Amino acid sequence: MNVKAGFFIVFALITAAPVAAVAQGFAGLGSNAEGFTVPQKGVALQFPHDHAAHPDFRIEWWYVTANLETVDGRPLGAQWTLFRSALAPQERAGWSDPQIWIGHAAITTATSHHVTEKFGRGGVGQAGVAAEPFAAWIDDWQMKSILTAGQDGLDGVSLKASGKDFSYDLTLKAQGPLILQGDHGYSVKSLAGQASYYYSQPFYAVTGRVELDGQSVEVKGKAWLDREWSSQPLAADQTGWDWFSLHLDSGEKVMAFRLRDSGEGYTSANWISADGTPSPLASGDVSFEPLRSADVNGKSIPVEWRMRIPSRGLDITTKALNDQAWMATSTPYWEGPITFEGSASGRGYLEMTGY
Repeated sequence: MNVKAGFFIVFALITAAPVAAVAQGFAGLGSNAEGFTVPQKGVALQFPHDHAAHPDFRIEWWYVTANLETVDGRPLGAQWTLFRSALAPQERAGWSDPQIWIGHAAITTATSHHVTEKFGRGGVGQAGVAAEPFAAWIDDWQMKSILTAGQDGLDGVSLKASGKDFSYDLTLKAQGPLILQGDHGYSVKSLAGQASYYYSQPFYAVTGRVELDGQSVEVKGKAWLDREWSSQPLAADQTGWDWFSLHLDSGEKVMAFRLRDSGEGYTSANWISADGTPSPLASGDVSFEPLRSADVNGKSIPVEWRMRIPSRGLDITTKALNDQAWMATSTPYWEGPITFEGSASGRGYLEMTGY
């Protein structure tokens, strides 16, 4: 996301002083980055090197969301995420390694939401990411390149995960280029200048199978990968975020988010043409208005939104496939597939934290 759930999940697990974290931004993500590397403007991202882990940064993730449908037209969504968090900016062999790994997987339908979580430690082979050939894994969950040498490893991947009542085995093939978010991959998150390195692959075509409650079905659709890493991504007064990834029926894509604070918040967006040309927008060029909230796990969560980007003539209303897409993980959040209509139509994903 982007600002993504990884920003708070890993910190909530390793922060020893929750009271202090409140004073350091949402889930402690505005805390001091002393000892860790911080993003710098003007640093060119390098592939395939940057597909791999960056252990000198404090937080990082590989994050896939997929809008799918069954052969008979029923919509569903799939999520696969691997988070890395560093207790110290280094790697060591064995259980003394300071790298913490967390996996999330979910399947969302119109009537159900299934989620599971895994934990791992670096240094023992249980979880990790390699650049060439590309592979990301935690236990038996994996995102792995299916391409031959000489091709970008993220241009085609297999994606596998399972929980007690679901599993999926998907193939993702890129139909467009990698997209650098923000200023050539340098994504600002606040007026104070906190930032991350951030790129996406929003052009995946998906085929595969999903097993849910003992029934296996073929699926197809579109997927979006986000890659992001940082050490101090938020300002001290930022309390959460709302993040959207949109597949327009025109073939265009939109990434947009709002980081909430005591004022109007900080917004950012990127308009991506059908051929993969990004047009980053400045903070304030996109607006978000919650239209309807639902009672989700005892919380009031906005599940319908109006989003406007006047410079692009975009004025849409988004609607959740399932209001109850609550990620009941160690640090909970809302994430699920959406549809939208208005000046444009399509489908996408919405993530909301801090409610």
